[in-house]
Amino acid sequence: MTRKSTAKGADVAAADLTAETAEAELARLAEAIAHHDKLYHQQDDPEISDADYDALRRRNAEIEARFPDLVRPDSPERRIGAAPTGGFSKVRHSMPMLSLGNAFGDDEVAEFLGRITRFLGLAAEELPEILAEPKIDGLSCALRYEGGQLRQAATRGDGSEGEDVTANVSTIADVPKNLAGKGWPDLLEVRGEIYMRRADFQALNARQETAGEKIFANPRNAAAGSLRQLDTSITAARPLRFFAYSWGEISAPLGETSSEALDRFRSWGFTVSAPMRRCHTLEDILDYYRGIMAQRPELPFDIDGVVYKVNRLDLRERLGFLSRSPRWAVAHKFPAEQAETILNTITIQVGRTGALTPVANLEPITVGGVVVSRATLHNEDEIARKDIREGDHVIIQRAGDVIPQVVSVVAARRPADSQPYACPECGSHAAREEGEVVKRCTGGLICPAQAIERLRHFVSRNAFDIEGLGDKQVQFLFDKEWVRTPGDIFRLATTDRERLTPLRKQPGWGDLSAANLFESIEMRRRIALDRLIFAFGIRHVGRENARLLAKTYGSFAELRTAIAAAREEGSEAHAELLAIDGIGPVVASSLIEFFDEPHNREVLDDLEKELEIEIFESDVAGDSPVAGKTVVFTGKLEATTRDEAKARAEALGAKVAGSVSKKTDYLVAGPGAGSKAKKAADLGVETLSEAEWIALIGGQE
Repeated sequence: MTRKSTAKGADVAAADLTAETAEAELARLAEAIAHHDKLYHQQDDPEISDADYDALRRRNAEIEARFPDLVRPDSPERRIGAAPTGGFSKVRHSMPMLSLGNAFGDDEVAEFLGRITRFLGLAAEELPEILAEPKIDGLSCALRYEGGQLRQAATRGDGSEGEDVTANVSTIADVPKNLAGKGWPDLLEVRGEIYMRRADFQALNARQETAGEKIFANPRNAAAGSLRQLDTSITAARPLRFFAYSWGEISAPLGETSSEALDRFRSWGFTVSAPMRRCHTLEDILDYYRGIMAQRPELPFDIDGVVYKVNRLDLRERLGFLSRSPRWAVAHKFPAEQAETILNTITIQVGRTGALTPVANLEPITVGGVVVSRATLHNEDEIARKDIREGDHVIIQRAGDVIPQVVSVVAARRPADSQPYACPECGSHAAREEGEVVKRCTGGLICPAQAIERLRHFVSRNAFDIEGLGDKQVQFLFDKEWVRTPGDIFRLATTDRERLTPLRKQPGWGDLSAANLFESIEMRRRIALDRLIFAFGIRHVGRENARLLAKTYGSFAELRTAIAAAREEGSEAHAELLAIDGIGPVVASSLIEFFDEPHNREVLDDLEKELEIEIFESDVAGDSPVAGKTVVFTGKLEATTRDEAKARAEALGAKVAGSVSKKTDYLVAGPGAGSKAKKAADLGVETLSEAEWIALIGGQE
């Protein structure tokens, strides 16, 4: 997830923001980044890619640089990670565990090196030695040793306070319980990354799938989730490892350089990040970067970039820190990895709401260490824009190293055929709403790709509310092909009597559970009209709109007749539909598409034979002078607000419409009434002043 923002200035380049829009955008970014920090650091369940997260932080930094007076107290640049969760006791870090700044291109690496030389007052050619190493994609952890014995292990948390995971870390074979060798300080805090190798990750997921347990998205999530288990035995069973790359509080110096300190770590029993290189020029650094990127698929663990650090520790001390990162180090992030393969076929994935998502079925290819055989094509506009066709050689990219997508076509290697697509599941008409790029299949009640979710909605609490027919039961009956349409539910008891192996003999069922289900179904043959409309799962038609439709049309037969007539734009029926207060053009279009689809009409005809559909009756006493009347409010009301007036009218049994039509009984017009008043006069609709309306409903308050 990703949450959409409606903040003013969200889509404006930083250089074009005003102070007002910049302030609003910084507020939005602070909230969004805090949200994603919590998901990543606390819940191990990120909803956006690393690349998208990095883009948010970069935008925040750009705006703060342009408007330094607007930097917020809760600025992401002043915060690291997220506060620890409540599952473990808290640990206050004796020295903050900071994160690294990012570089995304060669020019940004050059600028990082330039800042170092300028800060130290050195000539450009006097660049200090830089230690380059792979950036492991895992979970940061600090190990505290006293007298050579492991005393405490803590996660980074928000940089100042983490979680005490000592018991779980003690199960990791790569973490020494007692330091080897000699010469270690009496107090030593080793910092590093807990991670999981790819092969171990794949084996873990295979075991999880066999056991019916959660499948992890990637090795980093698997490592983080395994470390935070409250049951230590679960952590012990997970193949976690540890790389040491830095240190925190120490009681004695570790050497003059970082590479010397890491050599000592090795001698004390730690595994350190490798392969490393000492670099002396920008060309050395970029050569190392390109080499590691080329080796990336063959490395046994996931990396998402390279870290460059000033090697001399005395220079690090001079350079110091910014608010959340050291001046002497930076992470050079990898771009999304790409590879070329063949797009064999394009199929359509039909979502629960009928959204049609084209999917590329690929000749399997390894991208970023992961075998990719499918990739999203997003929508038909994207296919047309990139001119993607079956049989093409295509460039594949894992966006943010997570979601595979087709970047481009290798046009020189193209075959000569291409076909447009429609819904492959049921052949129903595919419609696209104005302003959307996604087409949706309108065959909601017949389309197999939507059927299970539609059936689950149909029997849900606010629809038919059939007790004993939950998600698992719907799936079971669908897989057995005993229930494929709503009408099948109400024939289930009859068809069950004809089976050689009836429901009560099926695994997980018995005489009592089967009998109870049939009884629950029978009790729901009589259904309120608004519940029935809601049960269809029509896009944009929730409980409130279902009730509005039921109240307006009264019966299912009248509803079907009216919606069918409303197909013709400009017709009286179309105007009446749009006049319902709360039913705008989008909802009206969705209703018309649903009831116009032949497959849906067949299912509705079949369902009607099985049900007793109630006529909608208002729960308002019949002696109200406006019960059953259609009322439109216009102009400025003075005695009350428009919303209050509408609510009062509905409470008295009136139907409130948004526009005037032949079926309008009263137009209540306040000062400033315009076109509605004229139309009411043309149609002979009775117009009341606000005072006359209050007099009409007087005594009904």
